[in-house]
Amino acid sequence: MNAAPADQLRLLDVQALDVRLTQLAHRRENLPEHAEIRSVETQLVHQRDLLVAAQTEESDTAREQTKAESDVDQVRQRAARDQQRLDSGQVSNPKDLESLQSEIASLARRQDDLETVVLEIMERHESAQARAKELAAGLEETQSRAAEVTARRDAALTEIDAEAATVRAERATAVEAVPADLLKLYEKLREQQGGIGAARLYQRRCEGCRLELNITELNEVRAAAPDTVVRCENCRRILVRTPESGL
Repeated sequence: MNAAPADQLRLLDVQALDVRLTQLAHRRENLPEHAEIRSVETQLVHQRDLLVAAQTEESDTAREQTKAESDVDQVRQRAARDQQRLDSGQVSNPKDLESLQSEIASLARRQDDLETVVLEIMERHESAQARAKELAAGLEETQSRAAEVTARRDAALTEIDAEAATVRAERATAVEAVPADLLKLYEKLREQQGGIGAARLYQRRCEGCRLELNITELNEVRAAAPDTVVRCENCRRILVRTPESGL
């Protein structure tokens, strides 16, 4: 294949733009904010689960406390009624009087036991409340962090996409000046060779595979006409000659 030396040099410009696009795509894919967001999202799920558990315990202990306090009230009311009967003198039968006094004493013990239960439930309820409040504050803080990281990621993506759009526009202009057959070969080689289809011959070294040409290969390149499209014998990429090739 033949192509004017100027066209071959333009191919290096296209290659440089393609390398930049690859770098931008890699940067876009590997922004540190991506990993940070995944970590924060995992943390949010965990914190929400803990908060739901704490709020459930808070609700359950609130119902327990209400039930226990109701039980205390019932015992207290029963004891008050018995005490009222006792104080009124309505009960005169010694046996009934002894039974009533025994019931009042039993109710007092029962009330003490229930009040102890109420205190234990209140402690658990207050602990659950404090835990839920702490977790809610932690969740809010993590949500703020997630929003901040997301904003940083979006800003970085916007910047990268804007630069990539500029580079693509430059590339579109650059390829217009490259002959179609040369561009087709370049695109084929770029796909086969990891994104590098054309490389400069610099100081007798191919900048594509980084290997130095041996004397036989150098003589062949020297003998080639200026418009001959030379290929590297090692990596088969298009080898573009420049004044710095060392020929």
